[in-house]
Amino acid sequence: MKLITIIGARPQFIKAAPFSEVFRRENVEILVHTGQHYDANMSDVFFEELGIPKPDYNLEVGSASHGLQTGRMLEKIEEIILNEKPDGMIVYGDTNSTLAGALAASKLHIPVFHVEAGLRSYNRLMPEEQNRVLTDHISDLLLCPTQTAVDNLAKEGISAGVINTGDIMFDVVLRNMEISKIKYSNGKWLDDLINENGKIPYLKEKEYYLATIHRAENTNDHKKLHEIFSAFEKMDKPVLLPLHPRTCKLIEGLEIKLNNTIIIKPVGYLLMLYLTANAYMVVTDSGGLQKEAYFLKTPCTTLRDQTEWVETLENGWNMLSAIEVNTILRTVTRELDCWKHPQPMSFGDGKAAEYINRAILEGGK
Repeated sequence: MKLITIIGARPQFIKAAPFSEVFRRENVEILVHTGQHYDANMSDVFFEELGIPKPDYNLEVGSASHGLQTGRMLEKIEEIILNEKPDGMIVYGDTNSTLAGALAASKLHIPVFHVEAGLRSYNRLMPEEQNRVLTDHISDLLLCPTQTAVDNLAKEGISAGVINTGDIMFDVVLRNMEISKIKYSNGKWLDDLINENGKIPYLKEKEYYLATIHRAENTNDHKKLHEIFSAFEKMDKPVLLPLHPRTCKLIEGLEIKLNNTIIIKPVGYLLMLYLTANAYMVVTDSGGLQKEAYFLKTPCTTLRDQTEWVETLENGWNMLSAIEVNTILRTVTRELDCWKHPQPMSFGDGKAAEYINRAILEGGK
């Protein structure tokens, strides 16, 4: 079987790694990198660490408005489909790359296989929600990470081609957590944490908050950004913040002196895994990091009003927070009762890549 895989952003690089390994044993995969994430710290390092094959095509689309970026991708992906004549296309998650790939394939009557189908935050203001809903409704196979995702699709009248494969990100965490631990134990992790002033911060395991901020609903709102960074400055432990280059530019005008917030450049997957596992708590607006924290049994506070990963909220492992200084501080300093409860096995058994591969080979012929 010949398949085109569309990737373009950090979470997609991570999800694609285990599937590519399985699928390529007996099949042909054409890997297309849209260039949505093009910074070396957010792209190249993931290919190196996770053993992802070099892309056959790099569209180098880069940053742009949603419409312009998606349109450029759509045009270039269509050309590749006409040239390669694949049996199907696999798309991951909920980015503009996801939607562009799905649209291009669907219009040319190429079967679309959507990994991480069925997620819903029920907030249509989020571009990610728009992308995932539209992609689901034009996909031929909907490969769901949880039963909740299956149920969400059923509510929208979608039942054909829906399969609960488990979460492929769980596969990746299980495969790499020990590698990460070996590589960064004995203080080696600190050597790679150089802040914007070229200094190595003094941190101890379990005595820092690990934060990420990148959602447009937060970064495009000056007031929300101000509330978030004001809260970071009042927290009882240092806040380690790998920051997207775009967000770095946005915080320059906040007029907040950052003493408790340690800003570093985005880091590779293995180091991020180590930082997540050894943080006291994760504070984020990222869907992927919510899950990784859950898999690694690190408590999480999500700076959003909704989450598509409702399973992480069980037993208080994750908790949502409105974007207001005192609310964030109350949520972060909550009593952590989650340790008293076992985690429900909501995300499968760590063999999602195998199940996805089987579903595509059986359903995509």
